[in-house]
Amino acid sequence: MCIAVFLWQAHPLYPFLLLLNRDEYHSRPTKPLGWWEGGEILGGKDELAGGTWLGCTRDGKIAFITNVREVTSIPQAKSRGDLTLRFLESNKNPKEYAEELSKEADQYNGFNLILADISSKSMVYLTNRPKPENFIVMEVTPGMHVLSNASLDSPWPKARRLGHGFKDLLEKYGEAELPTKEMAEILMTNTIKDDESMLPGIYPSEREHQLSSIFIEADTPLGRYGTRSTCALSVKSSGEVNFYERYLDKDQWKEHTMSCQIKKMEVQG
Repeated sequence: MCIAVFLWQAHPLYPFLLLLNRDEYHSRPTKPLGWWEGGEILGGKDELAGGTWLGCTRDGKIAFITNVREVTSIPQAKSRGDLTLRFLESNKNPKEYAEELSKEADQYNGFNLILADISSKSMVYLTNRPKPENFIVMEVTPGMHVLSNASLDSPWPKARRLGHGFKDLLEKYGEAELPTKEMAEILMTNTIKDDESMLPGIYPSEREHQLSSIFIEADTPLGRYGTRSTCALSVKSSGEVNFYERYLDKDQWKEHTMSCQIKKMEVQG
């Protein structure tokens, strides 16, 4: 399902800062954070369908996606992880890619997609729900945003918890450097669940209760399901990118950080 909180063009040192949990079945084959073949795309890889839930490029493009919680699904839908990958591989800016995607959005199950180009300070939000034929594209305004499994900034209880916690840490550190790894450890491991009266009411209450925490751990008929990885992706005004990932590997938690410099910002400097 995934949940993310991010800051866009609203901090003197960080044009972009993202914390994201990826929720998936533990049995789904996954490759952790790394450079993809060709050395231009940095991110994890869904080894079943070949896409990614979060990635960035040396040119300063960033894409991440969450599923929309819904009862029905398209039987032979295309993989949503391919939507992020195609943007990262393309030469299109966020708006151009959104226009291209609008023609085929009905071929995917519900998704929320964020596309950004750091160098041009452009970010758009795309979703094919509540109805596949009503494809929504909107520019993301500067500030803090939370994306869960409804539309951008929907006030689901766990989204509000994450937003409030993120805001508190931003106020604590002010305009100083942010300890992004520590922020992820504090905010993205929260296992508080909601009362039944607070649940969205889309799935049966028992299932929604399991999914109502920021960090998810659940047993399902299809196997163990929950938070497989936590990422913190930050971009400094200098163009320095730091990508931290804590991930589950054969029931063991591991972590690493990778860095790069955005090419276009190097030229500008």
